[in-house]
Amino acid sequence: MSWLAAIFSLFISAAAIAQAALPPTPPGKVLAELLEAFNSGDTATAEAFDRTYQPQDPIAGMAALRGQTGGFELVKVETSDATTLIAFLREKAGDRFARLQLSLSGGVEPKLTGFRLEPVAPPPGLGAKRLSLAEALAALVKRQDEAAVADRFSGALLVAKDGMVVLEKAWGLADRERKLSVTVDTRFRIGSMNKMFTAVAILQLVEAGKLGLDDPIGKYLVSYPNKDIAEQVTVRHLLTHTGGTGDIFGPEFERNRLKLKAIDDYIALYGKRAPLFAPGSGQRYSNYGFILLGALIEKVSGLSYDDYVEKKIFEPSGMTSTGSLPETETVPGRAIGYVNQGGKLVPNTDTLPWRGTSAGGGYSTVGDLWRFVDALQAGRLISKKMLDQAISTQVQMFGLGFAVVGDGNWKGFGHNGGAPGMSGDLHVFPKLGYVLVSLSSLDPPASTRPLEFIEARLPETP
Repeated sequence: MSWLAAIFSLFISAAAIAQAALPPTPPGKVLAELLEAFNSGDTATAEAFDRTYQPQDPIAGMAALRGQTGGFELVKVETSDATTLIAFLREKAGDRFARLQLSLSGGVEPKLTGFRLEPVAPPPGLGAKRLSLAEALAALVKRQDEAAVADRFSGALLVAKDGMVVLEKAWGLADRERKLSVTVDTRFRIGSMNKMFTAVAILQLVEAGKLGLDDPIGKYLVSYPNKDIAEQVTVRHLLTHTGGTGDIFGPEFERNRLKLKAIDDYIALYGKRAPLFAPGSGQRYSNYGFILLGALIEKVSGLSYDDYVEKKIFEPSGMTSTGSLPETETVPGRAIGYVNQGGKLVPNTDTLPWRGTSAGGGYSTVGDLWRFVDALQAGRLISKKMLDQAISTQVQMFGLGFAVVGDGNWKGFGHNGGAPGMSGDLHVFPKLGYVLVSLSSLDPPASTRPLEFIEARLPETP
């Protein structure tokens, strides 16, 4: 769940930081060489560093991290001696901080015996400055202009405040071969963001008395292949990822990707599996659990999943550009997703499922997702009482189908979606009246970075 980092405010102001000086010690020398090798993006330079210092995690294997971060710069040395160093680094391409712990062996030719990099909040005095709404929006546009030129963002953003859209803007190309530009109406694949529609559909059926949150799924899916799943996993378990129902991705999915055309096909492939842990005893993100929620929707409503969400969620919300049609069908305005392979952007066509499901894989626009939130908060989809339950923490950082994190005025909910060539985030902060939507046709965390940026700078007065 990439959007969680945004809530915890791992942000800084780039203008406020000067490059810190390295100490004249062996660890200081090694860190200077490490940053040069990592930031260079040159495989030969990284491999030379690895041969010299023999780190357990080779720098040459961190190309993906460098692509996401743009490299690091040193902002503060916390401690340093003859064999160890602890320092704070900042991403060049974003607002995140990392704490680096480095240790060396002794001797004339020291080796890296320890190397740990972990995200942290900014050191005191280096946090981003809150701006006026107009200033924050202007700063975001400037940042995204730069990101688009650097090919770190191709997509659309929407910012709403108190029910009014205050920014809706697009950058980049939706089809690089035909040179078609992204617009605010471009449809992007949204990955797991579909799960919010599935959750709302389930909660509608609960309010209608057709499902019970604590009913075992076998009460409705009477012929489900695995007895333990059927008898022990409840609807609530599925919504909170606590059923132990596992994932759908892996070798079996790759072999059957184009054969999995309906929810029943997924159950036929994965339905005999036993739970990964006793239902309710742990939590593990489960795409298959949301496939099962889709099966419940079809069973008790008598409609296909797609027909149900179209009739009961998209139409009442005014969402005219959202759906899950098969990849074989032409969808006007649907962007092509692009995967970074060795520094080259190539279409993600060979990774896509047959079509979107109740677990994810559909498409939408930034405007439609805002309209979904508007309908949800206005009580047009589920009651406000049910919504309060759905966006209240049930287990760790999940409500009922929604991610729920933060506190105080920044207590928020939403969901992200990420896969090769697609990245999407929806963040809602009810007390402050903000709705933030970011969709991109590039690898994660393309959609997350702009929301992290503006959330650190928006006014925080309700």
